[in-house]
Amino acid sequence: MAAKKPRVLITGASGLIGGLTWKNLSHKYDFSGLNRRAVPEIPNTEADISNFESILPAFKGIDMVVHMANYTTEVHSWDKHLQMGIIGTRNVFEASRLNGITRVVLGSTGDTMTGHEMEYPYGELAAGEYDKVKEPWKMLTHSDPTRPKSIYGACKVFCEALGHWYSDRYGMSVICIRLGGVLKENRPTLRRQYPGWLDQQDYINMVDRCLSAPGSIKYDIFNAISNNKYRWRDISHAKNVLGWEPKGRAEDYAIDDDGGWHQVLDGNQELRREP
Repeated sequence: MAAKKPRVLITGASGLIGGLTWKNLSHKYDFSGLNRRAVPEIPNTEADISNFESILPAFKGIDMVVHMANYTTEVHSWDKHLQMGIIGTRNVFEASRLNGITRVVLGSTGDTMTGHEMEYPYGELAAGEYDKVKEPWKMLTHSDPTRPKSIYGACKVFCEALGHWYSDRYGMSVICIRLGGVLKENRPTLRRQYPGWLDQQDYINMVDRCLSAPGSIKYDIFNAISNNKYRWRDISHAKNVLGWEPKGRAEDYAIDDDGGWHQVLDGNQELRREP
């Protein structure tokens, strides 16, 4: 008799990342969705994660949660990210706790760290000014200070901390994935994407490793970036703890784009450095 597959709830199941998860890992996990619109291919609860009572039924009988519901546009809108990013994530953790769910895999973001691009050499790498960077540059790890460059990134820093609190207080296993750029085209299209691009198959392998990781991992953060030449966030922690081995390399894709600081600085932001 075949072993029963773990029951996994995906928030944001209709999105690119949520869809990659259930479309590629259904042979290992029994997926259901929590989504604002229908996802006909899997059982789905249509609800807004900012409404706690409406989402509770989706968590009944679930073993693990992959929380990927997100609002990635209007990255400086406090109201948008307050509702989905902060209130919604609290609701996911609390509904998981009430239903005895053992693990939540939290989709975080590299934008928790992109404020470091205000400093050398990370800005130069993002702008494509590789000739100005001396190798080897210092890699930033999951334990280096966060430095978000948007309200979206700042909210994700809060969500990671909230997950740590739920883990410490209630014994829930919370694994945060600081996702690189997962793109529909599955290739970088701008020079600015070279450091932080995440190949779709590398993402699938990462989330699978997080779902199947031993229960002894109560809380951790993993950078999820492909094996890109110009990356500046370290991925050795994920390799050592999870056995994750990314295969993609952004530089394998030639692009007709010269980069530049206009791709790095946001709006009225100015580069402030000591002379």
